[in-house]
Amino acid sequence: MLEDGAFALALFEYELEEHIKEYVLSKHTDGDKYFFAITENSNGVAMLLIDEGDKVHVNEKARAKLKRLWRGAYRENLQRLIPDMARQLDAGYLYTAGVKVSDERQGDGTEST
Repeated sequence: MLEDGAFALALFEYELEEHIKEYVLSKHTDGDKYFFAITENSNGVAMLLIDEGDKVHVNEKARAKLKRLWRGAYRENLQRLIPDMARQLDAGYLYTAGVKVSDERQGDGTEST
């Protein structure tokens, strides 16, 4: 994520695609502005991001969208999240995060839930 590594489309299709409807529902239920999920298997990585309008972005497009959303805070936000991501993925779970957006005049305007 930090080094712009490659993503695996087959892994997205195998582990993330089937959860899209529940992720959209979770996003709405929790009042999140956007939602992302990451999985890892055999050194392959896949990601999805659901934006404000519930459009699903996959892998490289998801990362690019997250970079635009987090602007200059992308690296710092990921560095905060990576330890939890690693624990979840190492335990065999998908990493998921809904993101609320606070007043954009304060800090980076994001907080992950």
